[in-house]
Amino acid sequence: MKNIIITIALYLITLLITGCEDFLDRPPLTLDNDETAWTSEQKVRLYANKFYPTFFVGYSTDVSVFTDDVVQRGNQGNFTRAVPNSAVWSMTTLRSINIMIDRVGNRMENILSAEAYNHWMGIGRFFRGLRYSELVFAYGDIPYYDHVVSDTDKDDLYKPRTPRNDVMDAVYDDLKFAFDNVRLNDGDQSVNKYIVAGYISRIALYEGTWQKYYYKNNAQAEKFLSFAIEAAEFVMNSGKYAIDTDFRTLFTSNNLKGNKECVLYRHYDKAVNVTHTVAHYNNPLNSINYGGTTDLLKAFICIDGKVWQNSAIDEAKDFRISKLVKTRDSRFEGTFYDKPTVSAKGSFLFPIKFFPRYGVKQTEEQGTTPEELSGDSYTDAPVLRYAEILLNWIEAKAEWATIGGTTVTQADLDNSVNRIRNRPLAPEAEAKGVQKTAAMQLDALPDDPDKDPTVSSLIWEIRRERRMEFIFENARLMDLKRWYKLEYMDTDTKPELLTGAWVNFPTEMSEQLTSTNAQKFSVTKADGSVVSYNGTNNAEMVGFYKDVITNGRQPFLNQLNVNPYLSPVGKTQIDDYASKGYVLQQTEGWPQN
Repeated sequence: MKNIIITIALYLITLLITGCEDFLDRPPLTLDNDETAWTSEQKVRLYANKFYPTFFVGYSTDVSVFTDDVVQRGNQGNFTRAVPNSAVWSMTTLRSINIMIDRVGNRMENILSAEAYNHWMGIGRFFRGLRYSELVFAYGDIPYYDHVVSDTDKDDLYKPRTPRNDVMDAVYDDLKFAFDNVRLNDGDQSVNKYIVAGYISRIALYEGTWQKYYYKNNAQAEKFLSFAIEAAEFVMNSGKYAIDTDFRTLFTSNNLKGNKECVLYRHYDKAVNVTHTVAHYNNPLNSINYGGTTDLLKAFICIDGKVWQNSAIDEAKDFRISKLVKTRDSRFEGTFYDKPTVSAKGSFLFPIKFFPRYGVKQTEEQGTTPEELSGDSYTDAPVLRYAEILLNWIEAKAEWATIGGTTVTQADLDNSVNRIRNRPLAPEAEAKGVQKTAAMQLDALPDDPDKDPTVSSLIWEIRRERRMEFIFENARLMDLKRWYKLEYMDTDTKPELLTGAWVNFPTEMSEQLTSTNAQKFSVTKADGSVVSYNGTNNAEMVGFYKDVITNGRQPFLNQLNVNPYLSPVGKTQIDDYASKGYVLQQTEGWPQN
């Protein structure tokens, strides 16, 4: 799921300051007015369609770089460390959704068939559940509205924050209603029961694990984890989906229609000016300021299913990228360029997940970029993948098992993790020596010396699968938050977050060993010792690369009045509530004044 960005400045002031009442009572922006928009199913569909770009983004303008997977040249991205002046949640989308639910419920019962009425109420409640889950995951307690707010009811407009558990119980009810009532099929690329179930598996897993690790509320955890399992199993038992496409093709295809791994995708079409720029940032001819971390590349499992420290694979301890391609899970080759390059200035480990293989070939052979990949691209974006649903399911089962649920079996692993590991390989990958990874065995889980001692080996390995699967898909930060594991991003205790690819400069990048580059980079040896390039010590320049201007993150854990797990609201909004005679409590862990 994407990390929610706090909206700022005048847009926010409109929400809760001078324009609060007008904002919540603004008529919807449709071709029909409120009196004519609720007279047929087609008009309801048109109204609902406007929420698709909000919730099903596809490729945004960039990739997720604020995680422990990515190091940036220079200063690392920082967590918020002080309450901003003006920042608060936006109720724009929720207001529009509540209008839809209200109008369908009160004006269309005699217009729609019973089946259509329940379907569209389910669609509205599905969207409301999505939006409230986003807000809760960002802020915790949040004012809850299940109705259209009157612009004259200031007690409602300035109501206190509703406790998180109450909001998420309402989200549960909305999603359950949608799961029970949304159609199995409502047309190509329209929300159906399978899409609803897939999103339930994501949201319920998030809330279940948050409750278990952050609130330590096992009753709520069980409620949501079991819901995640139920929803995922509906998709899995349908027989409609499969892991049948090689990894890179999922992110570089011009047409994902009919792809069995894509439960939902976004189609891009240059002819109608619907394009994106993600491929541009994954073009190895372009320079980017970031790249993969040493911490990430060491996390990749070897093809024998073991960690690098005790793998029996030849050259498993050789960290040159060309060797990792052959000895590590195929998703490594599917995600990264197969040689170190200065194009990834932060680490020399260049992400190439969203750039087609034919484009890579042309850049290497001709030094040029295919025209359709040079700027605005139109490769389709998988929005909801079957692989995610499988991993949501197995993680929910493993977590639930620790608080009273049924034990995970080998068959469960075979139906989830091992289906993903058995996905087809691209011919180009096989030509490089890429192989499928051995199946995960419940009775022979890896003995990882780097395992977090607070979780079981099974949960640790399932989390590793997520990390390999979802790199640069805006999932990692959300995972770290729900596991209560943001310490994994602490660069003071994890120096391998600041280094990148293993580079043998004399043999792989000798052109960088010039006097003009003296004192510009260093390498970290396997034993942890650091050697800086001084212009003459060429032979010593073998190790994990680090630019000398790369700095760690500012402290963000155990800081007074700082809670990196939840976003604060702005001082301006708290003051505005007070000026109207109301109290807006600050987010948990942040100072009120």
